[in-house]
Amino acid sequence: MTEHLSAAPTGKPTSYSRVTLSKIMTAVDVNLYGTVHGGVLMKFVDDVAGAAAARHSGGTAVTAAIDEIVFSEAVRVGDLVHAHAQVNWTGQTSMEVGVRVVAERWDSAEDAPMRVATAYLVFVGVDVGGAPRSVRPVLPETPEDERRYREAEIRREHRLARRKAILAHRAG
Repeated sequence: MTEHLSAAPTGKPTSYSRVTLSKIMTAVDVNLYGTVHGGVLMKFVDDVAGAAAARHSGGTAVTAAIDEIVFSEAVRVGDLVHAHAQVNWTGQTSMEVGVRVVAERWDSAEDAPMRVATAYLVFVGVDVGGAPRSVRPVLPETPEDERRYREAEIRREHRLARRKAILAHRAG
């Protein structure tokens, strides 16, 4: 474990934040190409990530950024879709939530679920007035959780460096 984790006895283990939402995709979810609209999946991803962030932080958490979302397979009407989320990393007021979306094909239910999307979102804990509030640390439990924590730190460093470079460019 890192110093950040050992210095925070009030933290919660990674497993505490894990949330799964499931939904059968219907005709109202379809785009013009006959597959489920990416926006429908994006909302589903944001919903499950928000639930994980709120559970971990013990209160309201709002989406600050979608760091990345990758669609790897099309989702079809009738597919049973599961979105799995967990808090990967925490800062003072922010959290990264990782989401994995899998689908069970309605016409091949005996096949293993296939990964259809992955995403990383940043949430900020907020108080009743909407101001940022401190969130408790996440405590990775497994080597996989440790890997996710380290990779989340890399994504955070990239976000901050990108923001700094853009602001420097704008300043001329």
